[in-house]
Amino acid sequence: MRALRRLIQGRILLLTICAAGIGGTFQFGYNLSVINAPTSYIQAFTNETWQARTGEPLPDHLVLLMWSLIVSLYPLGGLFGALLAGPLAITLGRKKSLLVNNIFVVSAAILFGFSRKAGSFEMIMLGRLLVGVNAGVSMNIQPMYLGESAPKELRGAVAMSSAIFTALGIVMGQVVGLRELLGGPQAWPLLLASSLVPGALQLASLPLLPESPRYLLIDCGDTEACLAALRQLRGSGDLAGELEELEEERAACQGCRARRPWELFQHRALRRQVTSLVVLGSAMELCGNDSVYAYASSVFRKAGVPEAKIQYAIIGTGSCELLTAVVSCVVIERVGRRVLLIGGYSLMTCWGSIFTVALCLQSSFPWTLYLAMACIFAFILSFGIGPAGVTGILATELFDQMARPAACMVCGALMWIMLFLVGLGFPFIMEALSHYLYVPFLGVCVCGAIYTGLFLPETKGKTFQEISEELHRLNFPRRAQGPTWRSLEVIQSTEL
Repeated sequence: MRALRRLIQGRILLLTICAAGIGGTFQFGYNLSVINAPTSYIQAFTNETWQARTGEPLPDHLVLLMWSLIVSLYPLGGLFGALLAGPLAITLGRKKSLLVNNIFVVSAAILFGFSRKAGSFEMIMLGRLLVGVNAGVSMNIQPMYLGESAPKELRGAVAMSSAIFTALGIVMGQVVGLRELLGGPQAWPLLLASSLVPGALQLASLPLLPESPRYLLIDCGDTEACLAALRQLRGSGDLAGELEELEEERAACQGCRARRPWELFQHRALRRQVTSLVVLGSAMELCGNDSVYAYASSVFRKAGVPEAKIQYAIIGTGSCELLTAVVSCVVIERVGRRVLLIGGYSLMTCWGSIFTVALCLQSSFPWTLYLAMACIFAFILSFGIGPAGVTGILATELFDQMARPAACMVCGALMWIMLFLVGLGFPFIMEALSHYLYVPFLGVCVCGAIYTGLFLPETKGKTFQEISEELHRLNFPRRAQGPTWRSLEVIQSTEL
C-alpha cells in the first residue's frame, strides 16, 4: 500500500513536469523551429499581398527585409516576455502565470490561422511577436516553478526537464514542418497556428496540479496551502524536515521585499551569483550552437545529401539535442552541475576545432565534408550534455526567494538579446571569416569551461538555504559567519 502511494505521488510530480513543460519551454523550441519550413511560402505570400494592394511586386531585398522582420520579432517578443515574467510570477504565482501566459498563444494562433484569408502579412508579424512573449514568460517561470516544487534530491533533474521540452519542441517543429505533413504550400497557416495544441493541453491539465509550495509559504504566508501542496507532491509521509527547511528560508527572508532587477547588480552579497548568471548565460547563447543549426543545411548539401533528404538530416540534429537532454536529466544528480558544464564546453571546443579544420581541408580532401557532418552532430550532443539544461537552472538555484524572480528576468532578457544579436550577426561573421567562422565561438566555449571550473559552486544535493549560506561565505570571504543580506525596509514580500 505504501509503495502504491509513493508511485501515485511520483506520478503527480511527473504530471506537474509534463503539464508545465508542454505549454512552457516546449512552445519555445516548437516556435523556434516551425518557422523554417514555410520560409519560401510566406515570402511568396508577402509579395502577392503587396502586389494585390499596390499593383506592383516587392523588390527582392524588401521581401527579404519583411521575412527578416517576421523572424526577428520572435526574440523581440521573448525579451518583452522575459521582462514580464518577474512581475507575473510574484503577483499571480508560478502556476497561474503559466496559465495566463496561454492568452498570447491563443491570440497568435488566431492571427496565423486567418492571415492568408485576410490577406495580411502583418498578422503573421504580430503573431510571431505574441508567441515570442509567450516563450519569454515560460522560459523564465517554468524552471522556477519546477525547481521550487521538486525535492532537493531531484531538483536538478526536475529543472533539467525544461531543456528536454525545449529540445522536444524543436524536433516536433521539424517533424510537423515536413512537406508530407503541414509543410506544404497550402497548409502553412495551420502549421504556424498548431502551437495552439500544446497550449490547450496545458490549460486542460495544469489547473489540477499544485502551486509551488515555496511561493505559498514564503510569498503568500499560507502555511496550510503549502502543506496541502507538499502532501500532493510528496504524499502523506514525514514532511517535517522539508517544512523546517522552508520555515528557515522564510525566516531568512522575513522583512525583505522582492528585489528589482537593477538591484541585483548593486549588492555585494549577490556579486558572484549575478556574475555567474551573466557569464554563463551569455556563453550559452554565444557558444555557436544555434549557428550550427543554421550551417547544417549547407554542410549536408555539400556532403552530397539529396535536397529532398536534407530535412530529415536536420531532424537528426534536433534529435541529438533531445537525446543528450534526457541523459543529462538522468545523471545530473549523480555527477553534479559543474561536471556537466565543464565537460559540455570542453567537448564543444574539441568538436568545433575539428569542424574548422575539416572545412579548411575540404577542397584537398573531399572526405572531410563527412567529418564536418559528424562534427555537427557531436557538437550538438555536447551542447545538450551541459550548457543547454544546466544554465537554465542557475537563476533558480543561486538566488533566494526574494531575488529569484528578478534573476530570472535578467537571465531571460540576456538570453533573448544574445539570441537576437547572434541571429543578426552570424551571416556577416560567416561571410567575413569563411571557414574560420567558428573561431570566435570556440573562444566563448573555452571561457565558459574555465569560469565554471574556477568560480561556480556546486549545488548538487543542497537545500536553497545551504546554497545561500555558501554563496554568502564566498562573497564575504573574510567573515567567518554572518547573517544573509537583508533590506532595511519592511515591505510585503510580494511587491516587486
